[in-house]
Amino acid sequence: MRVFDSHAHYDDEKFDLDRDNLIKEIHDNGVDKIISAGYSLEGSKKAIELSKKYDFIYATCGISPNDIEGVKLEDLKQIYDLAKENEKVVAIGEIGLDYYWNKENKKEQKSFFIKQIELANELNLPIVIHTREAIMDTIDILKNQIICKKRGVFHCCPLNIELVKEALKLGFFISMAGPITFKNSRNADEIINYVPLDKILVETDSPYLAPDPVRGTRNNSSNLKYIVQKIAQTKRIRVEEVEFATYNNTCKIFEIK
Repeated sequence: MRVFDSHAHYDDEKFDLDRDNLIKEIHDNGVDKIISAGYSLEGSKKAIELSKKYDFIYATCGISPNDIEGVKLEDLKQIYDLAKENEKVVAIGEIGLDYYWNKENKKEQKSFFIKQIELANELNLPIVIHTREAIMDTIDILKNQIICKKRGVFHCCPLNIELVKEALKLGFFISMAGPITFKNSRNADEIINYVPLDKILVETDSPYLAPDPVRGTRNNSSNLKYIVQKIAQTKRIRVEEVEFATYNNTCKIFEIK
């Protein structure tokens, strides 16, 4: 197995007791590269710290829609500086809209989303999008309110065919995570078959969203194999084809050599 986990959170406190040993074990067992995803100012700093410690870990930095409380738009200058000053920051993210957890601050979420896309454009970086129960507004922003120069990735992409269609039309990649393996994921096979292999990334979103058959446990990058297997099975291709394609796709969108 040689795979690229395009989105994980190894700064999370759930890894505090065994972080270094686990990361080494994962890497020794075929997870060749990992992107540690920022989601807040502090989370972005921790992601960058991990990228400096391990040559096979890269970072994103951004403020997610669930972490904008108390943050001012001018504070985004710190995100800009972090991304500009650290060469292993490969994208602005995760950013976007989340109306599942936060319905009262939609205006602020949209403002932060747009402002961070502007940062990405200034830095010539792609974006990593988090969207939950906000599909129409997410697509409207990307289609009608701002052009995202380097495009990017819909992380842990919702299994909604209309969203996927619009995302692909706009030139985005689709990142698939544990939910595609869940027995109650009604649209998983349709989505997997619809997205071309050259537009798919794989991720764990560790420590969250562990795939079947380990659902409910602390997730880690070694579980990518279950996501890869599901894609291969559904598309009726070899596991090695999925590993090769998703690895190269991740390197391509994030310009990693």
